[in-house]
Amino acid sequence: MIQFRALRLARGAKVLVDEATLQIHPGWKVGLTGANGCGKSSLFALLRGQLHADRGDCDMPPNWTIAHVAQETPALDCSALDYVLDGDTELRDVERALGEAEAVHAGERIGELHGRLQEIDGYSAPARAAALLDGLGFVPGDAARPVSDFSGGWRMRLNLAQALMCRSDLLLLDEPTNHLDLDAVIWLEQWLRDYRGTLLLISHDRVFLDAVVGHVAHLEQQRLTLYSGGYSEFERQRGERLAQQQAMFDKQQRERAHLQKFVDRFRAKATKARQAQSRIKALERMETVAAAHVDTPFTFSFRPAPAAPDPIITLEDVAVGYGEKTVLDQIKLTLRPGERIGLLGRNGAGKSTLIKLLAGQLSTQSGRRSDGKGLAVGYFAQHQLETLRPDESPLQHMARLDPAAREQDLRNYLGGFDFRGEKDGVAVGASVTSACGPFSGGEKSRLALALLIWKQPNLLLLDEPTNHLDLEMRHALTLALQDFDGAMVLVSHDRALLAATCDRFVLVDGGRIQSFDGDLDDYRDWLAAQRTQALADAACPDRSADKAQRKADREQAAADRKARLALRRPLVKEAEQLEKKLASWQKEKQLLDERLADPGLYADPDSALLQDLLKRQAVLGNDIDTAEMRWLDVQEQLETMGED
Repeated sequence: MIQFRALRLARGAKVLVDEATLQIHPGWKVGLTGANGCGKSSLFALLRGQLHADRGDCDMPPNWTIAHVAQETPALDCSALDYVLDGDTELRDVERALGEAEAVHAGERIGELHGRLQEIDGYSAPARAAALLDGLGFVPGDAARPVSDFSGGWRMRLNLAQALMCRSDLLLLDEPTNHLDLDAVIWLEQWLRDYRGTLLLISHDRVFLDAVVGHVAHLEQQRLTLYSGGYSEFERQRGERLAQQQAMFDKQQRERAHLQKFVDRFRAKATKARQAQSRIKALERMETVAAAHVDTPFTFSFRPAPAAPDPIITLEDVAVGYGEKTVLDQIKLTLRPGERIGLLGRNGAGKSTLIKLLAGQLSTQSGRRSDGKGLAVGYFAQHQLETLRPDESPLQHMARLDPAAREQDLRNYLGGFDFRGEKDGVAVGASVTSACGPFSGGEKSRLALALLIWKQPNLLLLDEPTNHLDLEMRHALTLALQDFDGAMVLVSHDRALLAATCDRFVLVDGGRIQSFDGDLDDYRDWLAAQRTQALADAACPDRSADKAQRKADREQAAADRKARLALRRPLVKEAEQLEKKLASWQKEKQLLDERLADPGLYADPDSALLQDLLKRQAVLGNDIDTAEMRWLDVQEQLETMGED
């Protein structure tokens, strides 16, 4: 087991953990939580032997294999599959030794090494590595590509796959979901639930924590406290403890006030001096209970959105992509004021492409786009942090965004995002006057959100806005989005954010978009069914080919039906119009015939009226004959085309 005894851990003069005493038993899955900068990553470094305790003990089994996710990935020439396999160091050692033994024809040694390969399940290692790559969103062809071909975010996924490949006793994961899509997060969640070793997990995703961990170790004010249960249970227990602590504090303050009132009243009276002195001593002995500090440092909200047009954006049969490559086709979407849409879809399906289209970052390849008058878009991209100027402070960014605003108003606004003022005239940490270059990812994300919110959009387009944000900031963002009175389209792997802020979901899949009739649990089931189908198709390529042909046939039949309907529709409409006209004309002609058959009309003839009636009768007869002939012709054409 891992055991801390009166542990003290510091970085320089700053004490991170003090008097920590707890045990983590083998097989436990523990979430490590706490504010950014409180020392969570330093505890990981302690367990990996990179730091040493300043006081107390940190004991763990000396023979444990520890796996962690590397933060850097060099531009290697080896394939992605080989890079992942490198995570199993014993496998690589056995393979290396086996190659040496085969070179000198050492038969007995070769037999021993093949036996060890069997014991460590080495023969299936490439298949397991490929399954890890697939689960983390890599397509089949990626396994053979060199590591140097991948971007930074995909290299982080490779590092995660390498850590999962390790047959570890202790797995340390620090924000593993930051670079993952929702489908990869759901897959990783299941993988970690099945992991048999001991897991220590740092994450700001409360749904992910709830699904994976059975204990939570919370680091707060240099104290490390272990709670049983998932993250929701931890929140409940901690809330009860803080409420109890606050109640004790309030009760104590009332007792102190009562005692002090008695002391002040009777201190000078000789008859009451003894009682007053005893109460003074009671005040001195009373232990001070700190007030519970549970308020988040983030207190921001969206400024009122300007009036939005209705509809905001209309897309009709739109195709969009990059260059000549089409990513999404036949997009039909109407955004209305106040709508809150969450985009679902597997990695690479085109969710970010759709967001960029709505933001005006990409032009349509075909189809029609219509923007309402008064549209004001606020767009948060996945790489929004790269648009910040590293040499400028948050205050300078805000002043450049709104030169007319008062500096104090900007300072007050940034304070809601935890960018504070200077101390003794010197900028401390992520202050309003510090250059944002050295800021952490979370601090930069907070600044990017602050800039976005100040613009007062009536349409928010958010592509993974929670990357690098801690739990408190995510909670604050969730509350702010719930109160936002404009429209929103959101892509996120944070299911708590999606569930709390979206009214409906749209699925992006197969180059199309469609409304998803279900919740996030239904989407998880949909992903599982898609993965099962993909495995079945891979096992039976002929069946897959047949399925592809059937799909092509269905698509062709649908296209033919659509073309037929396009030809039938105007004919059906014309036939309906002819029937209405014929009914009206025939009724009018019947009335005319009856009037002209009346002898009284001829007894006292009005020659002008009679001529008008006879003329109208002739016109109606001619119109009816022509319309009936055309109706028969239309019906013949419809019969030739066949039924719908």
